[in-house]
Amino acid sequence: MPDALQFLINVKAASVNPVDFKIRQGKYPAVKEDRLPYTLGRDVAGVVEKCGAQADQFRIGDEVVGMLGIGGGGYAEKAVLDQHALARKPERLNALDAAAVPLAGTTAWQGLFRYGQLKSGQSVLIHGGSGGVGHFAIQFAKAKGARVLTTVSTENVEFAKDLGADVVIDYKTQRFEDQARDMDLVFDLIDGETRERSWQLLKRGGALVTTLTEPSSDKAASFGVRATRYTVEANGSDLSEIMQLIESRKVKPHVQKTFPLEDAAEALSTVEHGGTVGKIVLTTDTG
Repeated sequence: MPDALQFLINVKAASVNPVDFKIRQGKYPAVKEDRLPYTLGRDVAGVVEKCGAQADQFRIGDEVVGMLGIGGGGYAEKAVLDQHALARKPERLNALDAAAVPLAGTTAWQGLFRYGQLKSGQSVLIHGGSGGVGHFAIQFAKAKGARVLTTVSTENVEFAKDLGADVVIDYKTQRFEDQARDMDLVFDLIDGETRERSWQLLKRGGALVTTLTEPSSDKAASFGVRATRYTVEANGSDLSEIMQLIESRKVKPHVQKTFPLEDAAEALSTVEHGGTVGKIVLTTDTG
């Protein structure tokens, strides 16, 4: 049952994220054995079935999308979500595409605009532009008027171009240092050597933002830039803005493959072994 400010959602689709297989492997620090048994899944699309006593943002029967907290619960036929974590699903968007958005989309949104402070006319280099977060980041940055450079593998060059990136760099055959300089922002979804080679590409006063390991404050200081690692926070307001961009056809989720809910293990394996373009989504709708 939902608490006062929660909704019970009849789940139509749930997306698969890298955090899910990390939790399954016991490699995600925020989820320890004391949380077991644990239902995976951080984002869903579905229909409001019950409203908490003070939850007044939606009504029974409304189609919504949303992001669950670290407690998970999306890989299920029903899930309870906080009111502040939900947004209305655009009518023209199907549940599968909608479910692909909350975690990856909000991660991209907050990285670019809350932490990266990216503005129209600025330049951003997105490392890993063909993945779940990356493919949204390219589209969001373009929709806000930024110049977008991105690194992808050879097989995903055309995909990144189709997303609207101004400069697509094939990291297997090109050095991104040869094409990127004076960046306002590096949005790092890769880490390691890629990050180390990126510091020099930022203009003074620029920023490096990442979802991965903590960036070096000493390196940041030596290059005169900001460096931030962040964890996405559920935010219905951010998600609503994203949904408006999707509604106006400025952004399109890319779902590479769908699996029925009972094949969640296979879906997880697909994401774990890499090479996913866009998103993998589970569906509870067998009709």
